[in-house]
Amino acid sequence: MRLLILGGTSFVGRTIVEDALRGGAEVTLFGRGKTGPELFPGVARLIGDRDTGDYRALGDGGWDAVVDVSGYVPRHVGQAMDALGDRVGRYLFVSSHAVYQRTGVGPGSDEDTPRRAPVRDTEELTEATYGPCKVACEDDVLARYGERATIVRPGKVAGPFDTADSFVYWVRRAARGGRVALPADPAQPVQIIDSRDLARLVVQLLVDDRPGAFHAVGPAEPTTLGGLIGTCARVAGTEVEIVRVPGDDLPPLFPLVRPDWSTQQRSSARARAAGMPATLLEVTAADVLAWDVGRGEPPLRAGFTDEEERARLGALGLPGS
Repeated sequence: MRLLILGGTSFVGRTIVEDALRGGAEVTLFGRGKTGPELFPGVARLIGDRDTGDYRALGDGGWDAVVDVSGYVPRHVGQAMDALGDRVGRYLFVSSHAVYQRTGVGPGSDEDTPRRAPVRDTEELTEATYGPCKVACEDDVLARYGERATIVRPGKVAGPFDTADSFVYWVRRAARGGRVALPADPAQPVQIIDSRDLARLVVQLLVDDRPGAFHAVGPAEPTTLGGLIGTCARVAGTEVEIVRVPGDDLPPLFPLVRPDWSTQQRSSARARAAGMPATLLEVTAADVLAWDVGRGEPPLRAGFTDEEERARLGALGLPGS
């Protein structure tokens, strides 16, 4: 299989490239060439820039499939499709669960859940516009490629090389042990998809030439936020005491905390039937912990600082860890 990946050297794309290469695919990467230039020696690279609309490098050649992990606004996707035309067999777009409506959705929702209205008049990605921009991107891919289009909607992706920090925060915090300030209900369901499971799904969908939309969610067994923290502690060999603290003044998207629990209870049935594996949460946590320690545990941009956590616990009359 000749595979073109738009992006492919950061986190999700990197894992997809690794899986595709293991399966014997002939991979070509398209991007600016600035992230991970040392990765994948011997893999063909085409240099361009989605932000400036420079897709000239895609003007020649053909591929059995393209995986778009770098399209966030309709312009990105539209210009890539214009450059590629019919020289690709299947266009797989990596979307998001942010495409779905926020109300009237119950646990176990599937890929046919109503989506939000598309947005095309902005490229400023915020909590309000990110999902609607992805909706517009999905619509454009489907309009252009029809049955040759595939949409994958991941939940929260976790694994080595993840720089989003939200899962890493809990892995690192649990590894320290002691009292853990949790600004949410420990019973909140949480869905984590291992990046390697996501990659395996993407490549398998291409191998099978399968159209449609698919949820990439995990883990193998349903878990809660409290359960996830406990799992991370067991993997690290520590003990934790989870203390619920007020969360009224949290910034948006505090690590894995979600007010709408139904967004963390989506069905993975269609993706499982298509071949998505289910890595145990313990394995994901252990691999992320080893990776984080190996990179020297740099400062995180998400979650409480040590001082903030001690202050939250202190407000309840409890000493910090």
